[in-house]
Amino acid sequence: MKSIKVLCISFLSFVMLASCNSEPDAEFSAPKKFISTPEAMPTTEYDLVIRNGLVYDGTGVEPLKASIAIKNDRIVKIGNSLAPGITEIDAKGMAVAPGFINMLSWATESLIHDGRSMSDIMQGVTLEVMGEGWSMGPVNKKMKQELLDSQTDIKYEVNWTTLNDYLEMLQEKGISTNVASFVGATTLRIHEVGKDDRDATDEEMQRMKQLLDSAMQQGAMGLGSSLIYAPGFYAPTEELIELSKVVAKYDGMYISHMRSEGNKLLEAIDELITISRESGASAEIYHLKMAGAQNWDKFQQVVDKIEAARAEGLNITTDMYNYTAGATGLDASMPPWVQEGGQKAWEKRLKDPAIRKRVIAEMKQNADDWENLFYAAGPEGMILLGFKTEKLKSLTGMTLAEVATMRGTSPEDTVIDLVIEDGFRVGTAYFLMSEENVKKQIALPWMSFGSDAESLEPKGAFLESNPHPRAYGNIARLLGKYVRDEQVISLTEAIRKLTSLPAANLRIKERGLLAEGYFADIVVFDPNGIQDNSTFKDPHQLSSGMSHVFVNGVQVLDNGKHTGATPGVVVRGPGYKEN
Repeated sequence: MKSIKVLCISFLSFVMLASCNSEPDAEFSAPKKFISTPEAMPTTEYDLVIRNGLVYDGTGVEPLKASIAIKNDRIVKIGNSLAPGITEIDAKGMAVAPGFINMLSWATESLIHDGRSMSDIMQGVTLEVMGEGWSMGPVNKKMKQELLDSQTDIKYEVNWTTLNDYLEMLQEKGISTNVASFVGATTLRIHEVGKDDRDATDEEMQRMKQLLDSAMQQGAMGLGSSLIYAPGFYAPTEELIELSKVVAKYDGMYISHMRSEGNKLLEAIDELITISRESGASAEIYHLKMAGAQNWDKFQQVVDKIEAARAEGLNITTDMYNYTAGATGLDASMPPWVQEGGQKAWEKRLKDPAIRKRVIAEMKQNADDWENLFYAAGPEGMILLGFKTEKLKSLTGMTLAEVATMRGTSPEDTVIDLVIEDGFRVGTAYFLMSEENVKKQIALPWMSFGSDAESLEPKGAFLESNPHPRAYGNIARLLGKYVRDEQVISLTEAIRKLTSLPAANLRIKERGLLAEGYFADIVVFDPNGIQDNSTFKDPHQLSSGMSHVFVNGVQVLDNGKHTGATPGVVVRGPGYKEN
């Protein structure tokens, strides 16, 4: 009976520690049963048994050596004496964990092109969460045409209208990861207000709320905003509060790329907290950062604000990517006023000599009323990642400073010229953050992780542009560089932040833990071998060290090789109502 006593003590410790690690407002209870100790070997045959692995259940408790049995799409038994499975995997020396959740995915188009989600599956991602400001629905006729017109290397038909239509299209097409999405606040605004810099009318506001309400009932996670970019920049705080009240009714989340991550960072956090407090919705900060060297010393003030709000009872959380550079477009180098009305109106203004002169003057200023990433990063700290026009693709991977020198134009003029010539925003990486702050953020207990990128493969159309390395390596970099090599946090804590923490924040049921009755989203990897390989110079490099990935009980990665399986489904938010 000695072994049974040890297991009982382990289980009691698990329950106590799980309670300590849970979020105060998250309805996410520990599983009733983690270790099973039958008196005799059962005779049940399972679809799959993963044996002898070191099981990290996702709650943050220390791992235990155990085996996991899967039947259909569920975990049915966790223990040490399990009957044989039709398929058996020996995970000796490996970590076994819940599938990882990518809190900020831009695989919206890449999954249409290739549903295998290679760069994320190779890192153990089993759920892609989309919707940073822009979502793939709801779209009206004009927005559908704009989606077609804005396509670059990946071409596709827009045969959906609602966000749910889009997600179900992905599921029907076949995807390897599960998918979920927020409704974009910018999408709602474009749908009803257009791209003008003005407040919504009462009628437009009502229609936006109705669209959001419908999306929440269809399973959206909440409302996502992106407030440094036009036209999302034009939305006042009051508009976001009213929309978030709809989200709160369904226990959803307001999640935001805030109005500032630099000079007005503290004020932007105040705005997010106000939206949460006045709407009643939980809130998360997308890719938390202190952008620009002049703002690096704000780290503790940021933490203090968030901790004070949490102590007040507000459920405020954050996510991040594990790099000192961000990636967006050259639109983040110009003031929002010049971009009003969309791409064509933006280009037309830039061709006016007087407006061009004014824009250049503002680009040179350390602005407080808009997020000037050109000033914050400087031409040497800006790498051009992707172009729509074929004749400009040779500039991919060069810094803005190099292109300006090559052309014999000022960096400011070069930015403007490139936007006009490309007819697009031009993908750009900006080096903005300090390595010290990246490490301190990783250690925050309420921090989860998102790539803020597509899911790619080093083949075909994906090679036409350079991604930020985070597309191929965000999670592997966390587990390799920051957990194993630099020991910023423990592997146990990293897994909690990749699994049960985001699942609880999103109010996702029966995912995010290794527990009996939960969906079988499972990863098996070598903690000593997990490694990101993508760099800015050579970004199209898959990560290594991930051995096996299961999504809804189906093996998607087998000994580091993609099986071609596409068992991914739409994961619904807390407001979901079946028809």
